[in-house]
Order: sequence, then C-alpha cells, then structure tokens
Amino acid sequence: MEDVDEFRDDVIPIKPNPVLEICIVFKVYKRRWFILFVLCLLNCSNSILWLTFAPVADHSAQFMGVTLDQINWLSIIYMVVAIPLSFGTTWMLDTLGLRITLVLGSWLNMLGAVLRFVGIMRSLPSAANFPVVMGGQTLCALAQPLVIFTPTKLAALWFPEHQRATANMIASMSNPLGILIASIFSPMIVGTTNNIPLLLFIYAVPAAIICLLATVGIRDSAPPTPPSASAESSNSEPFQEGIKLLLRNKAYMILLLCFGSGIAVFTCFSTLLEQIMCVRGYTNDFAGLCGGLFIVFGIVGAGFLGLYVDKTKKFTEVTKVNMSLSALACIAFSVVSQMRNQGIAVAVACSLFGFFGFSIYPVAMELSVECSYPVGEATSAGLIFISGQIQSVIYILLLQGLTKPMAYSPFSTCSVGGDAALSWRVPVLVMAGLFSVFTCCFVIFFHTKYRRLDAEAQAGGKKTTLTTCDSTSNSDQK
Repeated sequence: MEDVDEFRDDVIPIKPNPVLEICIVFKVYKRRWFILFVLCLLNCSNSILWLTFAPVADHSAQFMGVTLDQINWLSIIYMVVAIPLSFGTTWMLDTLGLRITLVLGSWLNMLGAVLRFVGIMRSLPSAANFPVVMGGQTLCALAQPLVIFTPTKLAALWFPEHQRATANMIASMSNPLGILIASIFSPMIVGTTNNIPLLLFIYAVPAAIICLLATVGIRDSAPPTPPSASAESSNSEPFQEGIKLLLRNKAYMILLLCFGSGIAVFTCFSTLLEQIMCVRGYTNDFAGLCGGLFIVFGIVGAGFLGLYVDKTKKFTEVTKVNMSLSALACIAFSVVSQMRNQGIAVAVACSLFGFFGFSIYPVAMELSVECSYPVGEATSAGLIFISGQIQSVIYILLLQGLTKPMAYSPFSTCSVGGDAALSWRVPVLVMAGLFSVFTCCFVIFFHTKYRRLDAEAQAGGKKTTLTTCDSTSNSDQK
C-alpha cells in the first residue's frame, strides 16, 4: 500500500475529449436507407390494399352483388380494426422493437392480399365472395397500424437530428403514394366488372415481394450506436406512464383532437370521392385523376415542407398555416364538386387540398413527438392516428347518413343496379364545416415547447459536432 501511495501524486488524470466522445457515441449507418425503403414499399402497398375498391365502388358492388354501403365497409374496416389494435401496436413498437413490428405487418399485409384474391375465385359460391374478401381486407387492416406508426420511430432511432423530418416525410408520403396508385390504376385495370379478379391479383404480387424483403432484409430494430442524443433516451418512459403523461399534456391533447379531425376528413375524401363526383356526371376516370392530383401535389408539398422544417424547426407555424389553407381548399371543393361541367375547378380544388393538407402529416407527427418528449415516439404518434381513425369512422357514417336519394338524376354516371343516386351536397358541406372548426381551434389554442430539441441541446448534441462526425469514418457505417 505504501508503494502505491508514493506514486499516487504522479498520476496525471486524462480528461475526455468532448468532441471525440460525441463522435464515438453518435453514428449513422447506410442500412438505415434500406429499412426506410422497405417501410415505404410496405406503407405504399398497405394503402393500395386499403383503397382498392373505393375508386371503382360501383363496379365492385355489381361484381360481388352487394350495396355501395357494404363496399364502403371494405375501407371502413381499416379504421374499425385499427382503433383497438393501435394501443397494442404502440406498445409493440416501443417495447418489442421496429423489426418484429415491420415483419409481422408485412406478413399480415401479404396474407390479406392473397385471401382477397382467393375470395373472388369462381370456384367459391357467389354468396361467399364478399365475406372472404372482407376477411382478407381485415388482415390488411391489422397490418396498417403496424406500418403507419413506424415513420417517427424509424426517424428517431436511425436518423440524425438534421435528417429526421425528411426521413419521416419520405416514409409518411409513401402512404398517399399508395392511394395515388389505387386511385389511378384501379379504374384503368377494372374498366368492366370482369376485371376485378385481375385487379386483386396485380395488387397481391407486390405485397408478397415486400414481405420477403422485410423478413430477410431487416435484421435489427435499432443501430448499434444511436444517431442522436434523443435516440439514446428513446422509450425512457414506460408505456402506461407515457399514456398518463400524454393525457395531462394540454398541447398534445389539442393536437390529438384537431389533427385527428384533419386525418378523418382526408380519409372521407379518399374513400368517398368517386361516389361524390359520379352523381354530378363525372366519370370514374376523372375522379381517379382528381384523386391522383390530390396525392401528387400533397407529395410535392410534403417534400418542400420536410426540407424546410428540417432547417428551420418551425413545426408549429408550418402546421397552423397549412391547416388553415387546407380548410379553405376543402370549402372550395365542397362547393365546386356539386356543380356540373366544372372539371377544371374541381381538379384545382383537389390539387390545392392535397398540396396544403397531405403535406402536413409528417410535420404534425414530428410535432407530436416534440411536444410530448420523452414519451416514446410510437405512443405519441400512435394516439394521434387512433384519434384520426375513430373520427374517420364517425365522419364516414355521419356523411353516409346525411345523403338522400335523388328522385331525378339524369347526369349520374354511378352504376349500382336499380338503386337511386345519392345526393352528397349536405355531407360535403358538413365535412368542410367540421374541418374548419377544428382548424380554428388548433390555430387559436395550440402552443408548445419543442421538448426533444431542447433536451438534445442540453445534452450537448451540437449540430456542428454531429456533422463533423457524419463526415468522417464514423458516418454511414455498414
């Protein structure tokens, strides 16, 4: 002991280099782009399966011998199933991890797509067609929350602070891209009711390929080392405690209700567009074109917003401005869609609605994480999605209940046997009114701090240091 004491004064402590420490702790990996790619494909495929029948609702009803309301339930089932399942999905993402969630979602998506195709085979009794197709659609619906909650989680776990909003935007916009594909290609493929089997087969093939990619290619839920300070503390709050914190968070609850209403309005628009427009003499092809413009301009707007928000971090300002402009576009659509021979005006209204509306989604999901940190990303984003699904079911049933049979509809292009065409004048005005009310509430009452960004600043995760690390040997590890 005496010998040790003699040398104790000669020991020189080595102070850690804070820059070197951050470079060691925070890394990014190339395989994050592959996981993002698979998630985009899966999200796109699932949304295609969701709205397969909506653009060709009349043909689908005639082929399976059911009513339009029953065809609408092929879309509504997504919302009904997602509501109870979403709580389990948020727990799964924050507890079991990203890989298990995505692989399970890809298998459910593939099995549902295959079962839908089997359901319309001629070997089955005609009375069994719709129930079997509904069974397949239900499996696809089970996959939706497993897929749609993951963008914020993936961005938080695999991407650095200056890429999170962009990664979230890319993953989130793959969902409307699937809606775009369904809106354009479903009417093109179907043409006549005899092509419904071909439609379901074409949509089942990508689902099988994506299932293979997810099962074989995704090997880890999180990288070996985190890309940011907040990724280190992801899921720091237990699931149940996180729910309690969210319910006591005033800003989050306002976002939950108001943006959930926006999700519901966009779901109604995508699901009911063809039925709303065919009564006024617009063809399925034109309705598909309007749905396509709605998505394309939404993706373009989201691209601009994602890059802008990544640089400025103005989540709240961007969400408020775009929700306000979306409400105005929704009002314009509710008016011009009830006029005949106004194709250009309808197309412009749909384009603006998509540009300002769809582009909000990834920004609002990031905002939900910022105002609720340190609650897990899947929990904060998932509850907003649940709110949107619950309100979607209510809105669709409400709008359907407000329709009235038209005694005289000489211009209608809807082909549903001998059923009378339905007037959507009152429902679309109600839809625009609800969206406007919730938008006003959000603009007036929503205020929040960016808790995740503040936590990262306090943790010393400076952007200049992280950028230095990204540009050296520690960046884009295999």
